[in-house]
Amino acid sequence: MADRAVTIKNGAGIGAAILVAVLVLAALLAVMSRAETGAGLLRSDWAAVRFTVWQAVLSSVISTLLAVPVARALARRRFAGRALLVTLLGAPFILPVIVAVLGLLTVFGRSGWLNQLLGLAGLPEVSIYGLHGVVLAHVFFNLPLATRLILQGWQSIPAERFRLAAQLRLGPRAIFLTLEWPLLRQVVPGVAALIFVICLTSFAVALTLGGGPKATTLELAIYQAFLFDFDLSRAALLSLVQLVLAGGAALAALWIIPAISLGGGQDRTLQRWDARGGLQRAGDGAVITLAALFLLLPLAAVLLRGVAGLPHVPAAVWQAAGLSVFVAVISVLTLCLLALPMAGWIATRQRGGVEAIGLLGLSASPLMIGTGWFILINPVMNPSDLALPVTALVNAMMALPFALRILVPRLRDTLADFGRLSVLLGLQGWPLWRWVILPRLRGQLGFAAGLTGALSVGDLGVIALFADQDRTTLPLQMYRLMGAYRMEAAAGAALILLALALGIFWICDKGGRRHAES
Repeated sequence: MADRAVTIKNGAGIGAAILVAVLVLAALLAVMSRAETGAGLLRSDWAAVRFTVWQAVLSSVISTLLAVPVARALARRRFAGRALLVTLLGAPFILPVIVAVLGLLTVFGRSGWLNQLLGLAGLPEVSIYGLHGVVLAHVFFNLPLATRLILQGWQSIPAERFRLAAQLRLGPRAIFLTLEWPLLRQVVPGVAALIFVICLTSFAVALTLGGGPKATTLELAIYQAFLFDFDLSRAALLSLVQLVLAGGAALAALWIIPAISLGGGQDRTLQRWDARGGLQRAGDGAVITLAALFLLLPLAAVLLRGVAGLPHVPAAVWQAAGLSVFVAVISVLTLCLLALPMAGWIATRQRGGVEAIGLLGLSASPLMIGTGWFILINPVMNPSDLALPVTALVNAMMALPFALRILVPRLRDTLADFGRLSVLLGLQGWPLWRWVILPRLRGQLGFAAGLTGALSVGDLGVIALFADQDRTTLPLQMYRLMGAYRMEAAAGAALILLALALGIFWICDKGGRRHAES
């Protein structure tokens, strides 16, 4: 194997992996030190556990089931604006959660567009708060992710198989059973498992749309025990339960997600000859239209309300915006320092195994890590003084699993293609990275950095534990405006936050792809 012959110094990668593990385990040990021996969960805590698992199951199942017909319709149809629509499908994933929630409230809230239409029709109103609101928000975020992953699998089917199916005059049902159903059996369980893990550690959605006794997640219970009751022992116990749930689910997701391989092809453009009938074409068109409306209406609502709310934005919002950009920049730099050496280490080893280390950031609750570090920092200094650096570091760790998934496959291909030549030329260490790896990794690195920056600038998690009035990021400032019923100012802040998240993502992604080696 060519990659076996390449000399990549794995010391930095192993050191980065150890650092991630130490940071998580130190927080875990600090949390365990405050967990009282013999203390058990309250009835309300068990209710939070049940609600957390139930909403994650519903969110993952509904998101995945709805994504199948949407991905199939996009795979079968070619139309003007298709590439733009597929690109927009990635927007909700990088959209700040608090911004998306405001958009969903504008469309589905008590005085939202949907209830206004229902009122005109004389029908009863609907409420977005509670279990159905949390699930609705999670479907909004994860339906595009599931669609993109399933569509990627669909497009991996060699075009020659569809050509052969057309020559054999197989109908849509026969093509689905022979070509598409085997693919779905491989892809769908892994997609559902990934979304389940993401929904287990959701915080901002439950904070804004849940929160009642019957709609409290573990993350929200940790936040309430920490901030309102300052019951560190209970927060620690809840954090351990969250770690077991999310960690076990993350490891299961890594085991379930398969490597998709459906045989060789000649890399021809995928052309579909099936489902050309009028009824099937109309059905695909309806599915694509409904999905686009569901995803784009909240974004349009944020834009419309945000423009009207900009004059009402207080000066504190602009100060918080500057701090959010600072946190995002530190997060991106931290991610690069962690992800690049870890990707180099993982790429030279067998698949699986060491990749699980990257899941620590996803499996460990951000609030658990924040609670542990608060316990460690509090005896030494004021935790608020480290609010921004701690938030940036945790955000980088949360994005690390996604960054590794983006970087490692491309790095493996690069080592396979140029490994033996690099050995013959004596390239190793930094020269190997500079002249061979980084030029061919720029596109993936730019995308990973943009994803990290966008997620970081819009994160409402650890900062909620550490922040004071002088150190507040824009998502937290926006949440405070919503809590004070200053909805015009909150809408203006949402537009600023949306512009920052998309702008950071575009700058990093565009910068990575510029002059990148293909």
